[in-house]
Amino acid sequence: MKITPVSDTFSVTGQIGPDDVAALAEAGFRSVICFRPDGEGGPAQPAFASVEAAAKTAGLPSRYIPTVPGRVGPSHVADTSSALKDLPKPILAYCASGARAQALYQAASR
Repeated sequence: MKITPVSDTFSVTGQIGPDDVAALAEAGFRSVICFRPDGEGGPAQPAFASVEAAAKTAGLPSRYIPTVPGRVGPSHVADTSSALKDLPKPILAYCASGARAQALYQAASR
């Protein structure tokens, strides 16, 4: 998994699975944000609920802000801004490639 730092407190990556979460916690991440809607990648994509359960087990709070590519709206930016304020840092955010997560971070950080 390629993790790309966007700031000192926020990094992005592509799709993660429940089996990745413990390693993310060991790497120092303190929370997770999912921007990928369930089912976007077909049946092989893990549902957010399974990632969320693994995150709880690892002691990481998580947020689900499902955002369809090309359909980012004000509510997505507001939800991201809220998550950035509320969640422990550093945060790892993911979507299909990390690009959507990075774009939402930049929009919410303005």
